[in-house]
Amino acid sequence: MFDSDHISQAVAWRHDLHRHPELGFQETRTSAMIAELLAGWGWQVHRGLAQTGVVATLGSGSPVVGLRADIDALPIDEATGLDYASVHPGKMHACGHDGHTAMLLLAARQIAAEGVTNGTVRLIFQPAEENDGGARVMIEDGLFREFPCDSVFGIHNWPGLAPGRLVARDDKMMAAFAIFEITVEGKGGHAAMPEQSDGVVAAAARIAAAAQELPARRLSPLDPGVISVTQIHTGSAWNVCPDQAAIRGTARWFSPEAGDILETRLGEVVQGVAASQGCRATMDYQRRYPATINSPAQAALARRIGEEMGLELPQAEPSMASEDFAFMLNECPGAYIWLGAAREGANPGLHSALFDFNDDVLPVGAEYWVRLVRQALA
Repeated sequence: MFDSDHISQAVAWRHDLHRHPELGFQETRTSAMIAELLAGWGWQVHRGLAQTGVVATLGSGSPVVGLRADIDALPIDEATGLDYASVHPGKMHACGHDGHTAMLLLAARQIAAEGVTNGTVRLIFQPAEENDGGARVMIEDGLFREFPCDSVFGIHNWPGLAPGRLVARDDKMMAAFAIFEITVEGKGGHAAMPEQSDGVVAAAARIAAAAQELPARRLSPLDPGVISVTQIHTGSAWNVCPDQAAIRGTARWFSPEAGDILETRLGEVVQGVAASQGCRATMDYQRRYPATINSPAQAALARRIGEEMGLELPQAEPSMASEDFAFMLNECPGAYIWLGAAREGANPGLHSALFDFNDDVLPVGAEYWVRLVRQALA
């Protein structure tokens, strides 16, 4: 479908993006590059949704299909040693968004060359997928009001799948998630006389242990959820019982009922354990992303495209990781797709300082996008 020169150019775009990563809502160089390329191929380009988002349109009338790629990087120091490694300390494309962007650009070039005569294609280059909810902000800024879609699709490279494999479940794909910060306060004192102080450290340790056990005791095994404590900060000396501790982590779930139970029960655990140690506690609990739930009709179309390309469609369980494409699926029927991208030998996972997008799957993903457009508009 693509000549070798076009594939080489797409790989060069990807390496350039990898070398110049930008964090959420700061992707000015990235969005400028995207907009310039698309405009040169004849796409009608709109910039500015969610500050750095880009929406491009080709064709007219119905049906309207939207294709989304995320464009932001992560706050990670790269350790790959690649000749196109990040030139910005503390910033890295450790999730493959550089590949997603190049993949959709390669497809956009081909779609423009073929022309769109039976409907409309919208390309959505979304900022700030990592933690900051760029999809939600684009929607709040009028994404589907100004650029309505009948269906919307997103692809993520998946190192847990071998190349040539694709997953698009009919229902659950990725979990909802929340972040929390618990502050425990009490009287501090000398470590030799702990009876004269409150049990701040003991309370923090017990809250952490109880929180991670909570889903197993309060949720049905058929309705999964998980709480992970990822940080405990307290104390500064060997011989001082501290007067404050901070506990941070995430909660993840699928059903709204499970989400409510986790938040409510965690709050009860925090207050009960803190009180048992003579301490006070507060909890800041923020729900960030809803669950990523595919529409069955669009998921079936996604699988059909995979079959036509000769890709394997293995059975796969949903992931407890999260994805802000969920906000788009809450507004518009669509499907989120995992594209196999594992490497031979060492195969660093997403968000690793050693991760690098597998360029071999770039033309596969781009061909997938082109075929999906043809089918969706047929």
